[in-house]
Amino acid sequence: MRIDIITVLPELLRSPFEASILKRAIDKGLVEVHVHNLRDYTTNKQKSVDDYQFGGGAGMVMSIQPIDDCISKLKSERNYDEVIYMSPDGETLNQKMANSMSMLNNIIILCGHYKGVDQRVRDHFITKEISIGDYVLSGGELGAAVLSDAIIRLIPGVLSNETSALTDSFQDNLLSGPIYTRPAEYKGWKVPAVLLSGNFAEIDKWREHQAYEHTKNRRPDLLNE
Repeated sequence: MRIDIITVLPELLRSPFEASILKRAIDKGLVEVHVHNLRDYTTNKQKSVDDYQFGGGAGMVMSIQPIDDCISKLKSERNYDEVIYMSPDGETLNQKMANSMSMLNNIIILCGHYKGVDQRVRDHFITKEISIGDYVLSGGELGAAVLSDAIIRLIPGVLSNETSALTDSFQDNLLSGPIYTRPAEYKGWKVPAVLLSGNFAEIDKWREHQAYEHTKNRRPDLLNE
């Protein structure tokens, strides 16, 4: 899989891809992540990528020209399954979406900034708009990192135990139940006996019940989907 991220602040995206699971996925060649500085594509002598909005109003708007040139260059080199715009009014990211997108080959993620992008970018280049929640960030870079993480960890071979992703929260519309590790007793607080029994059929039943109860208490809306 290849992910191309377009941004005016590439430095914000260095750290997430230089550690832990994402770094290992890149080092293994399971995913390519390329960050493109939008300022490299502007024809403006001052390297500006934004301008005042028509009709007046507060906030600058990202211009269409550098975005067009960057996306067009990338699309001339390979086919892309999706061109994504990180936006607070996009479709809210969820596990089902991440599962689906992890099977794609190539995607572009455009990070918004300032007041947003010229609407013509959204009309003519963007195939999918995604939000990571009902709040506003200073730019789309953190959202792009979150989206990339959610997708990359699902690619076969990325996690050392591939079944781990299948038991994550939101798979099958359930939150994960409680989990424990050694010691079996700490300050009088004991691990449930069933987990120490070695009866894996009963353990699976216990975990399924706990996940259901946890979801019912915390996110009952998921049980209705």
